[in-house]
Amino acid sequence: MKTRITTLLGIKYPIILSGMSWISVPKLVAAVSEAGGLGIIASGVMTAEETLGAIQETRKLTKKPFGANITLYFPGAKRNAKIIIDQKVPVVNYALGKGDWICKEVHTYGGKVIATVTTLKHAMAAQRDGADAVIVTGHEAAGHGGAVTSLVLIPSIAEKIDIPVIAAGGFADGRGLASALLLGAEGISMGTRFMNSVESPVHPSQKEVSNRTEVYDTVYSDKIDGLPARMLRSKGAKRIMKKRLNPLSALVRSREISKMLGFPWAKLFVGIILMGPKKAIQMARMAVGFKAFQLGTMEGDNERGVLPIGQVTGLIHDTLPVKEILKRIDAEAHAAAKALNSKIK
Repeated sequence: MKTRITTLLGIKYPIILSGMSWISVPKLVAAVSEAGGLGIIASGVMTAEETLGAIQETRKLTKKPFGANITLYFPGAKRNAKIIIDQKVPVVNYALGKGDWICKEVHTYGGKVIATVTTLKHAMAAQRDGADAVIVTGHEAAGHGGAVTSLVLIPSIAEKIDIPVIAAGGFADGRGLASALLLGAEGISMGTRFMNSVESPVHPSQKEVSNRTEVYDTVYSDKIDGLPARMLRSKGAKRIMKKRLNPLSALVRSREISKMLGFPWAKLFVGIILMGPKKAIQMARMAVGFKAFQLGTMEGDNERGVLPIGQVTGLIHDTLPVKEILKRIDAEAHAAAKALNSKIK
């Protein structure tokens, strides 16, 4: 299979691993790259030392192209970006911020840049800033998907920009890949499908949950980590969504964030003060979300934590090795294309 994305990134399949905090770690990243896709390290909740270590470990596990992401909204993002750029990671993915400086520095060493967006406005901004492609994330996605469904969002953006579009949100099989290509995308990015794989570090019980969860069993709210996000409908998610927060709690919880990210607490404290009450509450929710995500993904705790999971989990019924997932999707996509050809004459 050959698309603008396979050519751009030097990969066999136009399939990308979403950069998921705590999940997109070297073992899973390398497995996706080795199987012919593109693995992306999630550096968002990593300290500087952890980011460097993840890059070095991934390089030991694969010689194939791989990437690393930068969530510009998170404290310490520029510090991690510097490490990623200094290490000349082949593909850099950024989200939730302006990435013109990233594009400039990554292109200096010959790397490629992919921006993650949820709106046409941000896709066009990424193109102006020099991004080589965009991941367009629809409403169905786990985590921070957009307000518009992929079926509508993908073609609405693909027809308005010149750089390649990678579709995200609602994709887990060959039918989805074939559909994404028909909608104008050049590939797909998958989170939930790779989360539920043999190489994924997610707690085994959550993979079992994914296999039996229906398409209806998720919630979408900005009450988890301060940004609209999709999670498994669980006791933990319901409890956190009901929780009332105030600006003072942001200051208290800022210690938790600074410790996790290895970021100076005093600097984060001052930053929260200057943000004002509304942004401070958002930071408080981010701290709550960080802890909840970790409990849900790593410990399998749906009472205190939450599991970011897309609606597409309702189409997933098995936990497979990454290599088998990619081969199956490729075969299904070709079968879907033949089926379509037989219907359109």
